[in-house]
Amino acid sequence: MNWSAILIALVQVVLFVLLAPLLVGVMRQVRARIEGRVGAGIWQPWRDVRKLLRKDPVRAKDSSWMLRVGPVALLVSSLLLCVLLPLVGTIPFDLIPSDLFVIVSVMLIGVVALALVGLDGGTAFGGMGSSRHMTVAALVEPTLLLSIYALSIPAGTSTLSLIVQSRLDTPEIIISPVSVLAIVALSIAIMAETNRLPVDNPGTHLELTMLHEAMVIETSGRDLAWLELGSWLKLAALLGLVANLVVPWGVVTDFSALGLLIGVVTIGIKVLLLGVLLAVGEVFLAKVRLFQVPELLAGSFALAFLAVTASYLVA
Repeated sequence: MNWSAILIALVQVVLFVLLAPLLVGVMRQVRARIEGRVGAGIWQPWRDVRKLLRKDPVRAKDSSWMLRVGPVALLVSSLLLCVLLPLVGTIPFDLIPSDLFVIVSVMLIGVVALALVGLDGGTAFGGMGSSRHMTVAALVEPTLLLSIYALSIPAGTSTLSLIVQSRLDTPEIIISPVSVLAIVALSIAIMAETNRLPVDNPGTHLELTMLHEAMVIETSGRDLAWLELGSWLKLAALLGLVANLVVPWGVVTDFSALGLLIGVVTIGIKVLLLGVLLAVGEVFLAKVRLFQVPELLAGSFALAFLAVTASYLVA
């Protein structure tokens, strides 16, 4: 058994549980300052989660077990992402492979769980949000598969840890046309997957425009805390993946205490910087109309398809 990989996986889980609320707080604070507001502070998401965990959830009388299990399923799937993705280190995890198809399947568990939570509340807005959520997911998953598949062709493997390792060993492929097309397509897909602008506005409370907020509108207390924390973990983990694909330096390849410390500090800085850039970009973006979202995601799919085609032509 590879104990170093297990230790790195545990470090990644603990780090991102602590980092995810801070990332969201930093992003909110950056947006507030650019928009001329004071903001609630970078620690406000932590205070919100702590407050929600102290409260018992209020559930509809006719709700099923899904309203209780769904938030936990989303949280568990996000924690699995933190275990499987090469965030702090690229040492392979023997028990569960960090294969492309395994990662996308784990993400899909959280997507379906969140949609079922929105449906189980029995409200019109919850059903509307779940329908929109699954429509976006159906368009996003192929782009995720194709974009990472394009990155896997030069590496000769679909294991994400080995893809990051190959980009660290041969940094010239990072600025290749194939890599640039795939990273742009992957970034658009991740913004849609995590309900960010221009696909969804995480700060909106207008019922006719909500996606994520419409599904959690009937949840409260601990249920809402698990949903929020799970969504934040997914955002932080996927930003960490993009950061390591673009700037793979600092990732642990050979286990050591100093290397582990460097990996933790490096991925924390990368994720926070990428979060700041995302928050700044969102200030200048408007949410697109719902009927224009498929066009945007179709464009990202076309970029991913071009990346795959170009990778074979270059090879």
